[in-house]
Amino acid sequence: GIAAIVFGVIGVAAAVLAAMIWSGHRGEVIERSHQTEVLQTAAQWTGLLINLNKDSAAENLQQLRDGTVGQLNVEFDNTMAPFTSLVAKLDSKTVGQVESVSIETLHHQPGDAQGRPQEDPQPELASVAARTDTVLVVATSVNQNAGAQPTTVRWNLRLDVSDVDGKLLVSHLETIR
Repeated sequence: GIAAIVFGVIGVAAAVLAAMIWSGHRGEVIERSHQTEVLQTAAQWTGLLINLNKDSAAENLQQLRDGTVGQLNVEFDNTMAPFTSLVAKLDSKTVGQVESVSIETLHHQPGDAQGRPQEDPQPELASVAARTDTVLVVATSVNQNAGAQPTTVRWNLRLDVSDVDGKLLVSHLETIR
């Protein structure tokens, strides 16, 4: 009788442990799947940006705008003005490719020198975005201007990708030097 109770307790403990392991595994699979989608969104958006040509500028800019939300969407024309004016003026042909994308993760609590948390740079996103992930993107493009040698441009970008109603949209663009 006592052995049966001990084996019963061991069996219940094993079942609970198996359920905990499965639940944790399932959560990790869901998180990795989401991160993969975030990385793909950042890579596709960056691909449109770095392959901006005179002939495709209007279409690419509309696709870029459609893929944004928040302050980046509001200030889109001002943010993209340097790119569009340069493309129009130089009549360049650009071919670029994304070399690397990665999720940026902080392993410490961000804050100021006194330990106070930093302000959210886009508080309006808190009400519409389920979450925001920061992605680091490294890309290279080669610009061929009319009558000039090809120029290689290295892109180091930090993008925030926000989940708005199940759709991933870029909410922040920053160049890294």
